[in-house]
Amino acid sequence: MQPAVAIVTRARLSQRRCQPCSPPPLPSPSLPVPPSFVSAAPLTGMAAKRGTKTSMKNMEKELLCPVCQEMYKQPLVLPCTHNVCQACAREVLGQQGYIGHGGDPSSEPTSPASTPSTRSPRLSRRTLPKPDRLDRLLKSGFGTYPGRKRGALHPQTILFPCPACQGDVELGERGLSGLFRNLTLERVVERYRQSVSVGGAILCQLCKPPPLEATKGCSECRATFCNECFKLFHPWGTQKAQHEPTLPTLSFRPKGLMCPDHKEEVTHYCKTCQRLVCQLCRVRRTHSGHKITPVLSAYQALKDKLTKSLAYILGNQDTVQTQICELEETIRHTEVSGQQAKEEVSQLVRGLGAVLEEKRSSLLQAIEECQQERLSRLSAQIHEHQSLLDGSGLVGYAQEVLKETDQPCFVQAAKQLHNRIARATEALQTFRPAASSSFRHCQLDVGREMKLLTELNFLRVPEAPVIDTQRTFAYDQIFLCWRLPPHSPPAWHYTVEFRRTDVPAQPGPTRWQRREEVRGTSALLENPDTGSVYVLRVRGCNKAGYGEYSEDVHLHTPPAPVLHFFLDGRWGASRERLAISKDQRAVRSIPGLPLLLAAERLLTGCHLSVDVVLGDVAVTQGRSYWACAVDPASYLVKVGVGLESKLQESFQGAPDVISPRYDPDSGHDSGAEDAAVEALPPFAFLTIGMGKILLGSGASSNAGLTGRDGPAASCTVPLPPRLGICLDYERGRVSFLDAVSFRGLLECPLDCSGPVCPAFCFIGGGAVQLQEPVGTKPERKVTIGGFAKLD
Repeated sequence: MQPAVAIVTRARLSQRRCQPCSPPPLPSPSLPVPPSFVSAAPLTGMAAKRGTKTSMKNMEKELLCPVCQEMYKQPLVLPCTHNVCQACAREVLGQQGYIGHGGDPSSEPTSPASTPSTRSPRLSRRTLPKPDRLDRLLKSGFGTYPGRKRGALHPQTILFPCPACQGDVELGERGLSGLFRNLTLERVVERYRQSVSVGGAILCQLCKPPPLEATKGCSECRATFCNECFKLFHPWGTQKAQHEPTLPTLSFRPKGLMCPDHKEEVTHYCKTCQRLVCQLCRVRRTHSGHKITPVLSAYQALKDKLTKSLAYILGNQDTVQTQICELEETIRHTEVSGQQAKEEVSQLVRGLGAVLEEKRSSLLQAIEECQQERLSRLSAQIHEHQSLLDGSGLVGYAQEVLKETDQPCFVQAAKQLHNRIARATEALQTFRPAASSSFRHCQLDVGREMKLLTELNFLRVPEAPVIDTQRTFAYDQIFLCWRLPPHSPPAWHYTVEFRRTDVPAQPGPTRWQRREEVRGTSALLENPDTGSVYVLRVRGCNKAGYGEYSEDVHLHTPPAPVLHFFLDGRWGASRERLAISKDQRAVRSIPGLPLLLAAERLLTGCHLSVDVVLGDVAVTQGRSYWACAVDPASYLVKVGVGLESKLQESFQGAPDVISPRYDPDSGHDSGAEDAAVEALPPFAFLTIGMGKILLGSGASSNAGLTGRDGPAASCTVPLPPRLGICLDYERGRVSFLDAVSFRGLLECPLDCSGPVCPAFCFIGGGAVQLQEPVGTKPERKVTIGGFAKLD
């Protein structure tokens, strides 16, 4: 006899479900509470009900499994961060032919609900693969089969077809047992069910059909019971009698998130793998060298990020609505523009058809005229041949003329007749049709046209240009060079945009300065600000419109106005050892016979001398900058500046760089050094040799042609492609820079009591090339600060 069962009405059941023993965690106080989680709606009336139902309906889309299209039940987190029900995942793997990898058996504990009497709709829908498919999969290495060992050389990799991202996700060798269970999503689904009463009452899982409504749940047994079934499976005097009943639910969650590999509680988060790990996972070799943080830190960081992102979205609802309206307007314009484009294409194709039809008519007319002309010629030839037949008029007439006996009369009548007969006889002997029957000359070659019609396509905008960084640089002006990709449509003109990045940001969109309709593949930007960083980009334009922008390129402008000058070899330059180019922008030291003879007499007291080249411009005020390139194969080159008067005095007599009595740091003999210790040096040079730059421990070590400090106090750095020299006349300082990255190399003091000139010194072979101006070259004579260099 069926025992009596206490039946609880749905209203009472819903009231009991709204009062769980352990209330679910509430959302963050700093965020607005979603309407689906509010116990009492602040609004009343039909409008509030419709708004709440709409919000809940929209949220329900996020809580549906992509496989079964039902509420998530025990969802698993795939490596692609999507979720899927555990039962659905097993079903999908079963349909794919994977055997024995459906999941971890411990995730489904033995309970009365897991007995064969349980009728689960998902289990009833599961279909096993066909036997022939199983045999084929086992032979190809899938599944488990006799002889397969764990940890073999080629472990099985299980691929799960994610229904959300439509891609195959690698689950590893352990399959679903290596995935975490999304307990947070389960809690959200449970709260959603309680708030909207989805699915009606929860039925007892142990009753015989038809099941009764469940009144209790057991987290230990992981099942829901009616009153009688709960007493039946929890008899007094047994260990199960100590189970604490809870409210009925559709999903029973563990108390904490457990590691699927070691069944330990997760305590850390691996940022490298983006995976929760336990204490045992931390010591494994797979996480060696990874960045692992406590789960509390990861929780707080992710919670703060999510809170800020959600607060930003909720605080910009007007912006979202405005963008939605803009998108809707864009959709309307797209429909109108698409219809216009269709009409234009149809009109153009009809125009092509009309041109082809007109051309067809003209070609057919030409063929018709040619055919008629040939037919008339052939008809005339036939008529001429017919006159030669026996019985024809011409032959009969000739026969009658031959009967004439009067000789004068015969000659008079037979002369014209003989000409006609002669022509007919010649035509008979050399017979050839008067016209050809072939019309090969009227055939059309439409190969090129067919190719053009086949390639007929929409006009594409130019692709993003590629900026040539090898030819793009900033000096007195900015020179920008670019090219289009190989298969890009041509561009009619380009738009160059540039802006400074080192200025304070202003509210609103970033403002770019533009150069419109630039022809060619290069542009010159004049008068840039000194000591600034510019970012530049280019895009092309043709009939189809503007293309994409190129990648941004950043250029540093010189720290001071550029000084343009030429090389002047009249002061101290030896024509035997120095060769200056015709444009006076480059100089090369030639180690010829005089240098070899000087080296031969080195031990006898004759010492090597320095070859110096000066610039034809002197600076008396302000800040100036120039750049040069030194040949990496140079033996010894010094690049710098010096007082014009001191340099000229030094060049009147050959300076002795080996003599212990010579020290150009002070500009005179070393015997008077003690009296000029505090004076600023008249020269400042950077020593370059063998592709290296010698940097001393202080500025004084490079302030002259030779340094006081030994090699132990110096270091070398690689020679950059270009060297920059920045002279601050008022401060009496000279800075040597890498002219490509504008990285500082050395800063030296300098005596600026008079005009200062650029100078270049050579010992042995070497070469120096001045940086060419970007635009037009200036005049040779340059005046700075009212001081003009005299001849």
